[in-house]
Amino acid sequence: MTRDFYLSQARFKRCVALVLSLLFCGTARLKADFTGSSHLVPLDEGAIQYSNGTTHGPIEKLQERIDNGTTRLKYEPQHGYLLSLLDQLKVLKSSQMLVFSKTSLQRELISPKTPRALYFNDDVYVGFIPDAPLLEISVADPKLGAVFYTLDQTRQDKPRLVRTNQCLECHASSKSMGVPGHLVRSFTTNEIGMVDFRSGIDVVNHRTPLAERWGGWYVTGVHGKQSHLGNLVGEAAFKRQQKQPAPGGDVMNLVSRLDTSLYPLPHSDIVALMVLEHQTHFHNFLTRLNYEATLRIARYGEVKYLDSPTEAFLKYLLFTEEAPLTAPISGSSNFAQQFSAQGPKDKQGRSLRDFDLKTRLFKYPCSFLIYSAAFDGLPSALKEKIYRRLWEVLTGRDSGREFAKLSATDRRAILKILVDTKSDLPEYWKIENSTAAP
Repeated sequence: MTRDFYLSQARFKRCVALVLSLLFCGTARLKADFTGSSHLVPLDEGAIQYSNGTTHGPIEKLQERIDNGTTRLKYEPQHGYLLSLLDQLKVLKSSQMLVFSKTSLQRELISPKTPRALYFNDDVYVGFIPDAPLLEISVADPKLGAVFYTLDQTRQDKPRLVRTNQCLECHASSKSMGVPGHLVRSFTTNEIGMVDFRSGIDVVNHRTPLAERWGGWYVTGVHGKQSHLGNLVGEAAFKRQQKQPAPGGDVMNLVSRLDTSLYPLPHSDIVALMVLEHQTHFHNFLTRLNYEATLRIARYGEVKYLDSPTEAFLKYLLFTEEAPLTAPISGSSNFAQQFSAQGPKDKQGRSLRDFDLKTRLFKYPCSFLIYSAAFDGLPSALKEKIYRRLWEVLTGRDSGREFAKLSATDRRAILKILVDTKSDLPEYWKIENSTAAP
């Protein structure tokens, strides 16, 4: 069977899956972001121009190095270009997570015995399936949002990372906030990984209770008596879970469930999963804000009526609706240690990457992605609006109920960390004790 035939069959099945997903999207139990946040933004009209937009991110820079001969991707029979690609893009191998629901460009090759491995850093996501013809890559571009690429797993002198819009069939919908984005979902699957789109959660993020997460995923690590839907293979397993929720067992590796030698590591780290769930929706939020501001500036020259999106973003940025943990969490790899070590750290050695993992994900509840290229790429007028409101919250000038979950200690710590580590803050942030008004 040729690859073109395989991909054409996959396109048809993805279209069917998308229709089913849209028919049953009302089953998801999610907190709303802001009014209108799910309607589709025209991608190639006006100031957006997604398809024709040029990108200068990590993939283009890597391809340029490959083309001029300064970088060579190394091919090895077991994983193709995967390990070399992760190394070149500075993606932690320990971020590996395994998903066996058939929800990918190459879905026919995914099963509980051959799950898709996902890896990520602050800007890049990489997908790998054993013996699949393609590696799947996406980037959170500061202007365009999620941009998708493939890399042929055939040995070549100068392999090419090829941009594709084919993924937008699923990755530009109401579930990704109406813009090109990334999705983490939790569904019931059968014994071969086929998804029941009438079940589960269409969008999983840090607001989703653990009991509703990870249907169709493997999960390794310690989570105590907290139950989840990970590691459940087949409808019968999900039905048993519904009748009598069980913790799922603190699985530390997957050697008894699949041939882990097909993958770089034998785990699907629970901490990496939790970071991924926060990060994907954050990236979608940034893209939506960028699109809204870009369109408004092009038409009206200002962003003063984007108060609702800004407030909703601040709530997500500061984890005000995070689902609490009821028992300590720890991963099955060194992901947490490697992730935290990346900093940056303030003068007291504190970082927004420091984990709590006892009652919540992070010790200081403000997203580390405030340092990301996607955040820094927001239109300056909108970023100033966000900074002003964030300063008001962190200094206690805004003590309203929307941010009441943030303690005075947390606010002060986040403020100090940002003042020490974020170079583009307005000057009023940096005045001693932050007493000056903007």
